[in-house]
Amino acid sequence: MIHKELETALNAQINQELTAAYNYLGMSTHFDNENLDGFSKWMLMQHEEEKVHAMKLLHYLQDRGGKVSLNAIPAPNSDFGEPLAVFQRALETEVQNTKSINALYELALKLNDHATVSHLQWFLDEQVEEEKSIEDIIALLDRIGDESAGLLYLDDKLGSRSAPEDVE
Repeated sequence: MIHKELETALNAQINQELTAAYNYLGMSTHFDNENLDGFSKWMLMQHEEEKVHAMKLLHYLQDRGGKVSLNAIPAPNSDFGEPLAVFQRALETEVQNTKSINALYELALKLNDHATVSHLQWFLDEQVEEEKSIEDIIALLDRIGDESAGLLYLDDKLGSRSAPEDVE
């Protein structure tokens, strides 16, 4: 049986992952409205990844005898602005996720719950990858500036993203 404090923290992380998924879905629809199909597809894949993350945590919590407690998810912002601002918001989301997972990991260590520590290691590694991919896109958007040709090139490049194995 999982410790009650860890159960509460895991439920909060599940909610955070689902909130991030919903925000990425909002970003995807924003880009679709802007006729930036590649950006839209990239954000839709982020949406799918966050759902997978939530489900990994949810199933883990159930496997450990914990009770899943789902909370309301706030509506995503619908006024996202230019692509650079959208990706900066996406990076903020991932940084917050990283902080939250780090805190969850620390709690599992404090409670000597080695199974949860082991399970969370995948999430820690995943967050490094998540932040880096968005930072790389932000760097390209900074370099592109107001150049529409560069923006269209990046839109095409992001549209060629394929789903990781755990999302398909």
